[in-house]
Amino acid sequence: MIHPNNSDKTQLDALISHGMPHRQINNNLAESYKEQRRSFLVKRLQLQAQIMLVAGLTLIAFFIWENSQVEGKIYAFKIGLVVELFTLICWGLCKTSIGRRYPHLIFLSLCWSVTCAVQIDVAFLFNNLEPRINIWTLMFITQATIVPVQWGIHLLAQVGTIVCYLILYLLYSPSLTHSSAFYVEQGLYFFWTCIICVFSVYLYERLRKKEFYARKAMEVAQQKSEMLLLNILPEMIVEQLKQQHTTIADSFLEVTVLFADIVGFTELSTRTPPTELVELLNTIFCLFDQLAERHGVEKIKTIGDAYMAVAGLPKKSDNPAPAIANMALDMQNAVATFNEENNQSFRIRIGISTGPVVAGVIGLKKFAYDLWGDTVNIASRMESHGIAGSIQVCEASYQLLKDKYLLEKRGLIKIKGKGEMMTYLLKKIIIQN
Repeated sequence: MIHPNNSDKTQLDALISHGMPHRQINNNLAESYKEQRRSFLVKRLQLQAQIMLVAGLTLIAFFIWENSQVEGKIYAFKIGLVVELFTLICWGLCKTSIGRRYPHLIFLSLCWSVTCAVQIDVAFLFNNLEPRINIWTLMFITQATIVPVQWGIHLLAQVGTIVCYLILYLLYSPSLTHSSAFYVEQGLYFFWTCIICVFSVYLYERLRKKEFYARKAMEVAQQKSEMLLLNILPEMIVEQLKQQHTTIADSFLEVTVLFADIVGFTELSTRTPPTELVELLNTIFCLFDQLAERHGVEKIKTIGDAYMAVAGLPKKSDNPAPAIANMALDMQNAVATFNEENNQSFRIRIGISTGPVVAGVIGLKKFAYDLWGDTVNIASRMESHGIAGSIQVCEASYQLLKDKYLLEKRGLIKIKGKGEMMTYLLKKIIIQN
């Protein structure tokens, strides 16, 4: 059984690109949702503070106009000024790092500055402990409408208001000015207002959370789909497919094409279990994929036990031949290392050709990016008419490589449709690029 190196990516990892455990993905999504909710809360608190400032001015003006006594006007102005000042401070804190880190404290501060602070001021100034239910209800409905997140702090704000009132009531022990039925009625209205506000915030936040996770799931699915597409087509071609729906086809005047074939693999397939055979071939081709990425070469496809790659497209290159030559030499070394580590005796036969090609995407189902032209045919013939364990190149490739690589003249070979062609065997690099 063949055991690939631990550093090799599995096929699934390659498809989804740097895949991470589901638990880590879920944790990241949870943190992302919390951060989005915190950002939303801060923005809405700024809006609430602005509305409270404007609303406070109108209420101050009303209370000053309503009070017939000068002393009452002064008290109304002082209470309103305290609330406005506190609201202004909270608004400013929303724009600081403290406010962005602890927005729930600003939420409670804005709420209690209206509900508790006003109740305390009225109790101290006028010895009046009538519950300010109208103000409380307005505050809670405002926050439930403008800041519909974190239902827990809405409930805490409401409970805190009631606790504050009860403490004042116990301290002052006033006599009731209305009938018990009046307070029961007001209490019921207030109770159901609080329940409806908290429940509506809970439902809204639950909906927003579902929408957030659904959107993120869609984004992850799109990323996986794009990674699958990038494993089939070059990145430039994927971008073209996104932008246009017409046939994609381009001509390239000079590219270098490589064909590689594992010698004796067909015979091996007749006496090797299918699972082991596929694992073996996948391990070798994964090594070739890594080499293609390292040398900037575009893998085109595999056909059985044959491997096809090209340099110079879809991004045009000034020196495609050296890139393919370096990859071919490294492929030989990779196979030799593989044989040594796995007690095998594989050899590969490689053919290289340089020249013009036409490249494009064909098909509607299982579409592929492919090449056409004499250059492709010659590269295929260089491989099929080559020598096991050798790299055979055509005359055009030889002219581009002869100054920096050691090549051995093999001689003329007959190529179908082209007649006799001079060929060379690539041995090694003599001048580093």
